[in-house]
Amino acid sequence: MKIDVCYTPELIHQFDVSDKCVVIIDVLRATSCMVAGLGSGVQSITPVATVEACEALGKEGYVMAGERNGEKLPQFQIGNSPFDYMLPELKDKAIAATTTNGTRAIDLSKDAPDVIIGAFLNLSATTKYLLAQNRDILLFCAGWKGKYNLEDSLFAGALCDGVKKQAEFESDAVTSAFYLYEAMQSDLHYYISRSNHAKRLSNFGIMKDIDYCSRTDEFDVVPRLVEGKLVV
Repeated sequence: MKIDVCYTPELIHQFDVSDKCVVIIDVLRATSCMVAGLGSGVQSITPVATVEACEALGKEGYVMAGERNGEKLPQFQIGNSPFDYMLPELKDKAIAATTTNGTRAIDLSKDAPDVIIGAFLNLSATTKYLLAQNRDILLFCAGWKGKYNLEDSLFAGALCDGVKKQAEFESDAVTSAFYLYEAMQSDLHYYISRSNHAKRLSNFGIMKDIDYCSRTDEFDVVPRLVEGKLVV
């Protein structure tokens, strides 16, 4: 088993995903929301790239969720907070979601045979899933508008640490993520809260989201993309 890291969607063209298990990582906040929602009883989440596609599914009865540039879209029922996705009234509901970075990364991975969702909230479950695989792994960081970000790379490093005894590190991208996590794992919340994206989101007064997304192992679920829908 080999493992590699793609740090931004702008680099995904360098990777062949046709034979890989791709882990989508958007810690602040898309993949954290998806894990929290499906871990709390949401039936399915359909990720779409555009607002228009999300609105079309909304007309079919889906709960519309999403943001652009960190802010909730006013015409949608919920935004991009894990607390939105955990609302009791969403249990057994189907959600359509679009975000600035995370859903784009999912769309770019659609040719992979296995696409799963990772966040610190399901770190152990994701690690266990990867260790059981019989194919190479690509950790795909959503970043921020095509740029590298700290929190996604830090989570990629956590997964590298978890599979290091079984998986061969394919590149310096993996080694860098691994040592980043080794250096910062003692206080994940401190480092994540000082990331550029956390500072950007703090302008919207949602520090509780950042705090929650820094927690580990709140859920024992691994969302998988099956026929265009994320399910457990």
